[in-house]
Amino acid sequence: MNKTYIIGHKNPDTDSVTSAIALSYLKNKLGMNTEPRVLGEINKETKFVLEHFNVEIPKFLNDVKVQIEDVPFRRDIMMNEYASIYEVYTYMVDNGITGLPIVRDKKKFMGYVSLKEIATDSIKGDFDYLDASYDNILKVLDGEEVLRFEDDIKGQIIAATYSSEMFMSEINLTKETIVIVGGRRHVIDYCINNHAKMIILVGNQDLLESEYEEAKKNKVNIIKTKKLAFEVSKLIGLSNYIKTIVRNEKPVVFSSKDYLTDFFEVSNKLKHTNYPIIDKNKCNGLLRLIDVNSYDRKNVILVDHNDFKQSVDGLNEASILEIVDHHAIGNLTTNAPISFRNMIVGSTNTIVYELYKESNVEIPKDIAGIMLSGILSDTLILKSPTTTDIDRNVVKELSKITGVEYEKYGMEMLKAGSSLEGLSIDEIVFYDYKEFQANDMGFGIGQILTLDFEEILNKKEEFVKFLDETCKVKGFKLMALFITDIVNNGSYVIYSTNARQIMSLAYNVENIEEGEYLPNVISRKKQMVPNIMSELENMD
Repeated sequence: MNKTYIIGHKNPDTDSVTSAIALSYLKNKLGMNTEPRVLGEINKETKFVLEHFNVEIPKFLNDVKVQIEDVPFRRDIMMNEYASIYEVYTYMVDNGITGLPIVRDKKKFMGYVSLKEIATDSIKGDFDYLDASYDNILKVLDGEEVLRFEDDIKGQIIAATYSSEMFMSEINLTKETIVIVGGRRHVIDYCINNHAKMIILVGNQDLLESEYEEAKKNKVNIIKTKKLAFEVSKLIGLSNYIKTIVRNEKPVVFSSKDYLTDFFEVSNKLKHTNYPIIDKNKCNGLLRLIDVNSYDRKNVILVDHNDFKQSVDGLNEASILEIVDHHAIGNLTTNAPISFRNMIVGSTNTIVYELYKESNVEIPKDIAGIMLSGILSDTLILKSPTTTDIDRNVVKELSKITGVEYEKYGMEMLKAGSSLEGLSIDEIVFYDYKEFQANDMGFGIGQILTLDFEEILNKKEEFVKFLDETCKVKGFKLMALFITDIVNNGSYVIYSTNARQIMSLAYNVENIEEGEYLPNVISRKKQMVPNIMSELENMD
């Protein structure tokens, strides 16, 4: 069963991370194979929550783009460097391929050979030299083992086509000579007595008993075959090791982790037919152009968002199976109907709780704890205007399971995440940050809950400069950072210079200043995004 990744949005907050974990637990209980992942580093608050309830931090998911490993390429299509040329050729023909990766032991990639190179070697190769194994020669010549003293046979090939007298007088045999001979007793004796490397007896010729004993004594390798001398002379070169004709030791290769889009870009330029798949110098098979006509998309379930810009890279290449969210419906579309659970509540975990009840699955204490934390975080301990009676009831039920006094715990959680110690300006701006679109204009809103708001306000000129620069780089209409004071139920706002008029209109504050305090403004979903978006949409 293919794994399904359950993911929240980029710049993960406590609600998105915990709802992904809780939903993954539920789906696995119902028989699916899922895994929660995060799209960025978790913040201090979320880390506090997971450590408090002893829940493992999900792994990072970089993207869900289609990779070569998702393509049904020809896995384990390769041959060892000691296979014969004939064996490799036959393998290619039988498998309908025109090229093949060649490997050493343990699938260590050596190089690549094509049918073209085999054909070239058959026409222009070194026909009088053999570098093969005894077994390769047997297979290619359909031979029979007579005497074997060596597994590797290397040497000069000579066909005894001369008269016996001329052969014995003109040919200087050595221990590196391989002789092809028929029923010529004087030549056979001469080869045996001069310790030839190998004698290949053609036409099913047998040795005399005396010849056999002498050859055994002199350790001469002997094979006999029913084939005739002319056919043996033509075929024997095909028993050479395939490594002897591998010229392309650095072909264009891909890793199974490479993106399919990158493969298309390269293959469209090169127009090659086959590409070895190599991972850490180990060959995993062969990718043919025709293999990429089909592939498996990665499966994902989205929680706490339904917008491409806020989601994982490569989402358009994945299969979205389900969405569980409590935000406005964004610009995301799917190719097939999916389950889309969208409710007017303050937290995605509230919806996940309902899914547990509908499925009649018991919620473990640790899962209940992180679900409670997600709701308390997103509703600011039930003080946010996004809070509903459903959220309040779910908090009560989860508090019973965990035995946690939610108000006390909620303040500890917010305090744990509110410290700005060690955070740079960009880390604060992007601590809990999302991007939006209105009237073809992009804008970004960051929000941070802290009791150290004076520390930010004292550096507001630096923050404005950073927002201006980032706004220019992104091509946005505006950027704003809301510093939320949970104790006094309001937010201070710092914004890019070009946003002053829009911010004044959005919050009905004449000549709004940098660092202006906005009482009762604590919800990005209900009080920040809608107000700013409304003014952008009304612009000419």
